[in-house]
Amino acid sequence: MSSSPRAFLALPYLPNCLTLGRVSAVAVVLLGLLFWGANPTAQKIVAIVYLVAALSDLLDGYLARKYHNESNLGRFLDPMADKLLVISALLMLIPAGRVPAWVAFLIIARELAVTSLRAIAVEKGLVIAASAQGKQKTLAQNIALFCLLWNSSMLWANTVHVGAVILYVALFATYWSGAWYFVHFFRAAKLASGGGGLTVMNATPPRAASPGAAPEKAPPAPTDGAEGAPAPDGSLAAALEEERETP
Repeated sequence: MSSSPRAFLALPYLPNCLTLGRVSAVAVVLLGLLFWGANPTAQKIVAIVYLVAALSDLLDGYLARKYHNESNLGRFLDPMADKLLVISALLMLIPAGRVPAWVAFLIIARELAVTSLRAIAVEKGLVIAASAQGKQKTLAQNIALFCLLWNSSMLWANTVHVGAVILYVALFATYWSGAWYFVHFFRAAKLASGGGGLTVMNATPPRAASPGAAPEKAPPAPTDGAEGAPAPDGSLAAALEEERETP
């Protein structure tokens, strides 16, 4: 059974729509806990909305890779939507007494630090995509916050107690992945700049042409995904690949 042309054309744009959907879920979490936080039914509805929004992160990543719709904008907006969703739940669970304020502060501080690092990376011509450590951190945070939002018994266990334990695991994973981002950023920036600071530049000079030889054609600019836009020089992946190939 073949899909209609309109549905086929809409699929490549679905990842961005799912990202915007996660941003919309932030409002549901904030308003739901603010006005109906004491209602058990409302708490479960907010928890389900949070879970669906968190799972949509897996779906939009799969669709972006399947339809080659990965872009620098998507790499920036996708983690930003995840951070807003996590931060909104953390803040609203503090007055409910289910998340210690100091734990929420440490997690939010790390998220802001990595977001600032991404902004610096863009200025330097580096693109920092999500790492495996970052995905594990996000998974742990989402499981913990879903349990804390559900606030009821599930499979003969109190989800608040289970969520509190997982939240401390998520706190450790949060700072472990944050250290990974900083270490690899400075390493990639140093490689991209030829070892002389953080400024990204083309360090390889052009080769001198021999007398009488035809002028050498410039290689085509690398492209980023299906959009065909020039990829930034010195991307993190390219710099790390160069490091692995260096004896």
